Amino acid sequence: MKDIITEKLTAAFTPTSLSVHDESHLHEGHAGHRPGGQTHFRVYIVSESFRGKSRLVRHRMVNQALADELAGDVHALAIHASAPGEPAATTN
Repeated sequence: MKDIITEKLTAAFTPTSLSVHDESHLHEGHAGHRPGGQTHFRVYIVSESFRGKSRLVRHRMVNQALADELAGDVHALAIHASAPGEPAATTN
């Protein structure tokens, strides 16, 4: 699933930076968790596509690019989207 998310976001946004983290292990026992993980992800993406767009619009763009995954196996997606040169969240 991590590879699928990476491929789809790369195709949709041609990012200058992209980091996808599977955080499923942090959600054991919570809603949407399945044995084997692949359910909860955090995405850090920097792309010119986000320039001039609000945080809400950026999140909608990412959610649209991953609509099939969000309708299926992915339970949660945390998104950190910025344009080049903007302050970005750390990728810890």
